[in-house]
Amino acid sequence: MIKNVCVFASSSNKLGEEYYKAASELGHLIGQNGMNIVYGGSRLGAMYACASAVKISGGDIIGVMPQKIYDFGVGNPEDCAEFYLTEGMRERKAKMDELSDAVIALAGGFGTLEEISEMIVQKQLGYNTKPIIILNTCGFYNNLLEFFNRIIEDNFAAKSAKTLYYVASSPEEAVDYLKNYTYTSKKVCLSEKY
Repeated sequence: MIKNVCVFASSSNKLGEEYYKAASELGHLIGQNGMNIVYGGSRLGAMYACASAVKISGGDIIGVMPQKIYDFGVGNPEDCAEFYLTEGMRERKAKMDELSDAVIALAGGFGTLEEISEMIVQKQLGYNTKPIIILNTCGFYNNLLEFFNRIIEDNFAAKSAKTLYYVASSPEEAVDYLKNYTYTSKKVCLSEKY
């Protein structure tokens, strides 16, 4: 059963309103469905829009933040049921992974791209079987998904790599996928011959 959902998202306060709206909608759905959020721990951007909506809707917030970023004064420990400080970004990702049962990537920058890529590789190698969802708000990830397809078509990854992640076009679709997810121990992409 999925209880804690790790959400990777932008910390920018300069995005188009549609991105904050999608983040907030997702947060409300996570909370309303009895789940909690594991997130980057700040009071900024789409990540905060999502986390605060989770809390409003009855879920808990679990924040994980590197000490260096916390020292900038952007931490949000007061809203969190649990708040963890880490030495750096690598430790942060490891802690978020440890605490979560599922992963959703909202629209984001280089940090979000790096985080979701690592989770896909972890699943590819069989280190986890968590659902990984890319929430493609307003087609934000279209070009990245085209690149993923190129990776597969040119045999840099196996055909089954497409099963490592799920692309949702709306917050509702993302949460429905979580509610119906079946865990598997299959190590996709390793047993295939290219």
